[in-house]
Amino acid sequence: MKLTPVKGTNEYLPQEALLRDYMENTIADIYRQNGFERIYTPIIEDLENLENSEGGENLSLIFKVLKRGEKLTKAIEAGNLDSLADIGLRYDLTLPLARFYANNRSKLFTPFKCIQIDRAYRAENPQKGRLREFKQCDIDILGSDSADCETEIILVTAKALASLGLGDITVKINDRRLLNAALLHAGFKDSDLPGVCVILDKYDKIGLEGVINLLFEKGFGGEVERLEEIIEKSCSLEFLGGIPGCEDAALQLGEIISSVTELSNIKVEFDFTLVRGQGYYTGTVFEIKSNKYQSSIAGGGRYDNMIGKFIGEKIPAVGFSIGFERIFDILSETGFAMPGVKKRLVLFYDEGKFAKAYKKAEELGGEYRVTLRKKVKKLGKVIKKYEDAGFEEHLILD
Repeated sequence: MKLTPVKGTNEYLPQEALLRDYMENTIADIYRQNGFERIYTPIIEDLENLENSEGGENLSLIFKVLKRGEKLTKAIEAGNLDSLADIGLRYDLTLPLARFYANNRSKLFTPFKCIQIDRAYRAENPQKGRLREFKQCDIDILGSDSADCETEIILVTAKALASLGLGDITVKINDRRLLNAALLHAGFKDSDLPGVCVILDKYDKIGLEGVINLLFEKGFGGEVERLEEIIEKSCSLEFLGGIPGCEDAALQLGEIISSVTELSNIKVEFDFTLVRGQGYYTGTVFEIKSNKYQSSIAGGGRYDNMIGKFIGEKIPAVGFSIGFERIFDILSETGFAMPGVKKRLVLFYDEGKFAKAYKKAEELGGEYRVTLRKKVKKLGKVIKKYEDAGFEEHLILD
C-alpha cells in the first residue's frame, strides 16, 4: 500500500488547512457582501457536455469515468473504445455553471450573480503550479451583456485579493472580438485564428520575435508582417478602433478601463496579446497579475454562447476566477499572518483531571484555540513538537 497521495494531488496539514479555510471564507464573505450568491454543482458531468464545451487544450485533459456494470461489459464486447466512458470530472467550474443556470434559471434572478469555490480536475503532467486536483474560486454574472458586469467583477475580485494582502495588482484586458477582427484584417483566415491565437498567447513568455518566428514556421507569410505592425502599434485602442470590425470592442474596452480607473486605484492595461486558452470566450478577456510577486493570480472573460448550447437561446455571461492554489502558495511561502485568528494553546492535564481541564479550556476559549492533552513522560519533547506545528503557547494544569 502506498503512503503518498496520488501524483498531482495534495494533502494538507492542520495549519495549511487553516490557511485554506481562511482564504476561502474571506473571499466568499467579500463576494457575498457584494451581492453574489454561492452554489454547488457535482464534480462529475455528462461526457458529452464536457467534450462540447470549447475548453481549448483542457478538453484533452478530461478525466473520463468508465461506464458501470452491464453497460461497461457491453461496451467492451463491442470493441468501441470511445464508448467505454459516459461521464467525466469537471475541468473547471464554468461548464457546470452554464448547465446549472440552464436547468434552474426560472428559480434565479436575472442577472444572476454567482459564487463557486470548489475542486476541479485535469489530467495534467504534474509539476509545480500544475495539479491534477485543485481548487477554483469563481464569480460570474449571467444574463446581462452590459459592460458594467466586467467593471463590477474586476472591482469585486480586486477587493477579494486585497483582503488577502494582494492589493498591488495590474489588470490586463483584451477582447476576443477585437483580436479576431485585427487578425482577419492582417490577412489570416477564419480557420487560422485558433492556431494563431495559441501562438499569440505565448507572447509574454517568448516575446514578439518568438511569436513571429513560430508563425513563419507554420507557413504564414505577409500576414505575419502585418500582424507584427499591429502589435507594435496596439498600445493604442484608438489605433485598433480604426480597424474594420474592431470599433465596438475597442469602445467597450475603453469604457471598462475608464470605469475601473474612476472607481478604484487599480492599474488597468489594454493588452492586445492577451488571449487566454479557453475556446469558449467570446468577448472581453482579462487577467490579474501581482506586481509584488510577478505572478498571474486571476483570470476570466465573457462566454456568451455556452449556456445557449443547452437551451438554444443566447444567454450572456462573464466570469472571473481567482488562482486559489497559486495564492495559497504565495501566502504559505511568505508566512502570511491571518488577522483575527486566535492563537493555539495546548493544555496539559494529569490523569483523572479531564473535567478540571475542560472547564479551564472553556475559560481560555475566548482568547485561544485550546487543545487538551493528557500529560506524558518526556513532556518537553511533546511540547517541542506542538511548537514545531505552530502552537504559540502551552499551559500545564496544576
